Amino acid sequence: MSDVPSPAPDSLTLRFVNDPAVIERVLSAFVEAAERHGYSKASRFAVRLALQEGIVNAFRHGHRNLPPDATVEAHYDVNPAEIRLWIHDSGPGFDPSSIPDPTLDENLETPSGRGIMLMRAYMSRVTFNAQGNRVEMIYSKPKSPAGAA
Repeated sequence: MSDVPSPAPDSLTLRFVNDPAVIERVLSAFVEAAERHGYSKASRFAVRLALQEGIVNAFRHGHRNLPPDATVEAHYDVNPAEIRLWIHDSGPGFDPSSIPDPTLDENLETPSGRGIMLMRAYMSRVTFNAQGNRVEMIYSKPKSPAGAA
């Protein structure tokens, strides 16, 4: 991956390997674009966390049996009304309905499912492709209260 342009564009697709420094640059570029479009600190935190969880899941689970140089493709599109994200890994995919609900008593000590739960909690919509190796997320900017600046 080449260096992320500065300032970060409003729409960007990147293909990268599992390198924490590169992932941080991707997340920072996204945050910069969201800030430029007037998203609050809380909104930027929520969407950054969902994007980070999606990337971590892609590498940790999607690429579990793949060589270390296997890449993930991530995309963001930021505008004043909504943020669209997708992450596509090179793995075989999974069935999202097979992931146990981590909030149920019997699953509280099971370490799986928390990333997807966070993505669903923070985003307006989270969908997976049929193969289960691409997640798409949409965050709709909250409406300002009447009379707020």
